[in-house]
Amino acid sequence: MRYFVKFPSGREVPVELTQLPTGQMRAVVEGKTLEVDAFEHRGALHLSMGGQSLELWVEGAPPDVGVVAGEHRFYARVESERTRAIGGGRGKSASAEGMVTSPMPGRVLKVLVAEGDEIHAGRPLVVVEAMKMENELSAARDGRVKKIFVTPGATVEGGAKLIEIE
Repeated sequence: MRYFVKFPSGREVPVELTQLPTGQMRAVVEGKTLEVDAFEHRGALHLSMGGQSLELWVEGAPPDVGVVAGEHRFYARVESERTRAIGGGRGKSASAEGMVTSPMPGRVLKVLVAEGDEIHAGRPLVVVEAMKMENELSAARDGRVKKIFVTPGATVEGGAKLIEIE
């Protein structure tokens, strides 16, 4: 099955996944073929490919998902070829896309922007500490910071409004 992964920078990468008879997966990413062994353990997805191991934590629901890999967190839009063909995942309101929310309960460590700032997709906006990890949340699109709902030190619930972008 073919998937399209769009990163906050706007870059989109097609990924072709095939289940092999051995139980492994074959992933073709930008023309490069990878044999991937994957399993889930305690909520994390463990991947082994090319002699390297990677632990991923995935949050949210497709097409918009958050991924934690090591000390890095990012959000991506993941759509299958089938979803695209029937028009799923489109038509999301601008107001929903412009709201940066906390992916999980935590504490705001830093607010990296001010109201009125012009921002570009991928720019770090706020740092939230959750599960003993610092999570740098970035802008999904270009815009202007309309409203900041939190201050450093604030405790937030999962889904709490952090920053609104217009």
